[in-house]
Amino acid sequence: MKDILQKTSQNRYFLLFILIFAYVQSIYTRISVSRQIDTYTFTPEAALVTLLTSAYLFSILYFFIRKWQKRELPDTRLVLKIFGASLLTYLVSLELMSFLLAAVLGKIEQNFNQHTFSLALFSRFLDGIIYGSFFLAYYYYHKNKQYQQKLVCYNQAITESKINQLKTQLNPHFLFNNLNVLDQLIEEDKHKASDFLNEFSEIYRYVLQSSESELVDIHEEIAFAKQYFKLIEYKYGGAYQLHIEETKNKAYVVPLSLQLLIENAIKHNLGTQENPIIIHISLTENILVENNVNLKRNINRSSGKALQNLQAQYQLLSQKPIKVKATSTSFIVSIPLIYKA
Repeated sequence: MKDILQKTSQNRYFLLFILIFAYVQSIYTRISVSRQIDTYTFTPEAALVTLLTSAYLFSILYFFIRKWQKRELPDTRLVLKIFGASLLTYLVSLELMSFLLAAVLGKIEQNFNQHTFSLALFSRFLDGIIYGSFFLAYYYYHKNKQYQQKLVCYNQAITESKINQLKTQLNPHFLFNNLNVLDQLIEEDKHKASDFLNEFSEIYRYVLQSSESELVDIHEEIAFAKQYFKLIEYKYGGAYQLHIEETKNKAYVVPLSLQLLIENAIKHNLGTQENPIIIHISLTENILVENNVNLKRNINRSSGKALQNLQAQYQLLSQKPIKVKATSTSFIVSIPLIYKA
């Protein structure tokens, strides 16, 4: 009983629609038959009976849906099978109950002569078609809505899982590269190595914090990129230079995007005091990261896993892809800014 009351409350607007439709239908039928309008025309008992018989039909439909439907959403043939079996069960059971009631009241000849029986059966058949169709449309609309929500949640979970996998690849990459720099500095200048380690510990704190987020504020990422570039200057001095044109836009990027592209420019290009590699970052609708080219020799350029990783994250989070343009004199990467709703 409690379950029935709960389902009635959940679907109260649908049941109200059925009641109103049945009431309008009863008024139209009475006017059509009697060709007059009086007090009886607007009495609601016929609509209430239709609501009860419709609820009985709905329970039959729901029984066959639970019995035969194994998948989340059925095909057309299964829906027709459920509808046909439910309609047949509904008609047979109603006629049987009507016959038993007529037998008790002694009105079998009056209610079950050929003419009366045919009209009653045809009327119930039409009502079964109409109200059964209403129920199936309502039921499968909500089922499809629930299915779409599940699909969205599933896809979101898959996306988050993939992003987390990609981040776990990037973080060790960042740590490994900077530990290599630290190792070289220890051999060259222990004081510089100590300062580098202090700076690096602060920076790595940001790396760990941002790993928990899909996106970070562009201004936080710029501040991190500047701090990261100080580590580069410990080792290379003025051989690599960074210029950033900032923006006041409230936008977001994938964490460590700028750091990765700065690192990529340094990894593949040889900078010197006389001919520095200049990394220029500008922000408009996109982030443009551009550097002049002086490719190092004997470097493996075939992998590009870090950039591929970044591209994969943006494909999961944004409709706009990362664009890469390489010429003999420059290397440009365009990253879309992401705006939250």
